[in-house]
Amino acid sequence: MTEATKKPVDLFQKCWSFTRADEIKALGYYPYFRPIEENEGPVVTIEGRKVIMAGSNNYLGLTSDPRVKKAAIAAIEKYGTGCSGSRYLTGTLDLHIRLEERLAKFFGKEDCLLFSTGYQTAQGIIPTLVGKGEYVVSDRDNHACIMAGNLMAKGAFAEFVRYKHNEMDDLERVLGKLPANSSKLVVSDGVFSTSGTIVDLPNLVKSARKHNARILIDDAHATGVIGKGGRGTASYFSLENEVDLTMGTFSKTFASLGGFVVGERAVINWLKHQAPALIFSASPTPASVAAALAALEILEIEPWRIEKLVGNARKMREGFKKMGFNVIDGETGIVPVIIGDDHNTFVFWRALFDAGVFVNAFISPGVPNGMQMLRTSFMATHEEKHLDRILEVFGEIGRKLGVIH
Repeated sequence: MTEATKKPVDLFQKCWSFTRADEIKALGYYPYFRPIEENEGPVVTIEGRKVIMAGSNNYLGLTSDPRVKKAAIAAIEKYGTGCSGSRYLTGTLDLHIRLEERLAKFFGKEDCLLFSTGYQTAQGIIPTLVGKGEYVVSDRDNHACIMAGNLMAKGAFAEFVRYKHNEMDDLERVLGKLPANSSKLVVSDGVFSTSGTIVDLPNLVKSARKHNARILIDDAHATGVIGKGGRGTASYFSLENEVDLTMGTFSKTFASLGGFVVGERAVINWLKHQAPALIFSASPTPASVAAALAALEILEIEPWRIEKLVGNARKMREGFKKMGFNVIDGETGIVPVIIGDDHNTFVFWRALFDAGVFVNAFISPGVPNGMQMLRTSFMATHEEKHLDRILEVFGEIGRKLGVIH
């Protein structure tokens, strides 16, 4: 049969053939898209019952803070529910400018630019900065938003290369193979979202500077968690002046929705006037910006929240290890418990849920085979009773399923 006589394949065939989710649903183990009916922070209501939330990125517990909610409500009353335009045209409020100024000051940078989502932020930065004949050099385990930005840059004829996860010898090897006079941007998560581990920033900086490369760090999971006063990865290593651009999101520490990038004023000005992700998107809503601004203010005046978050995560990490679980070590709010098999991960997740604990199930191909995990994450507002109950339930189920002995 020739190519011309082959029966055409319908575009939707892959959709009709996708049965994995339905199969897991039929078994009763499907862990995704579970609607939350009420959110009190460390405890939520799902399917009409109270569940301890151990899978949220609400690190400082501010999504339910009365001050944050009050700020969002006041912004709606003053500005309405939306901006009805992009920042470039009719969508800039004095509220946007205020938050940008506050974030720039917080990170010790000259300027800041807001984006409508964290995911969109990487797409606003990377392909806008890295063009034809220039290179973006990216950690293999970077977040999906960075990968999307990298591919957009590649689609615009930039060069895209990757190095082994957090292996700075490999970064050095990759950079050494690129033309010495070429423009380069090295991009990495500060705290990697799956494992909770921290980038080896000192050696990343060393290699980047040696090869005349600029540096972009995504601090989505680092802001409000590590560094002086929660100022992120560069602050954690005292390398604030060595990181050119830091991006982040409002959907975690800042209890809202949106993204930002801080850096040199001229670079931020270029992004402001060149980034399609900014120019052609509706601006962040008044409520989102006001909530993030209120959360930033709380972060600055209540540093105890960071200490409590880190202490809670440390207790859980040590507790899981003591029971015999395989845990990825770290210093952040993310504590991954390795199960190592898709089916067992789903079964364990369901047993936890039935016992009143909600965590996140990560399976292949989202993680490598053998690294399937229950990714737990903790908040400053988790109380001892919540943490003790999570450990108790994990231990009971782990022994029952033979994950620990």
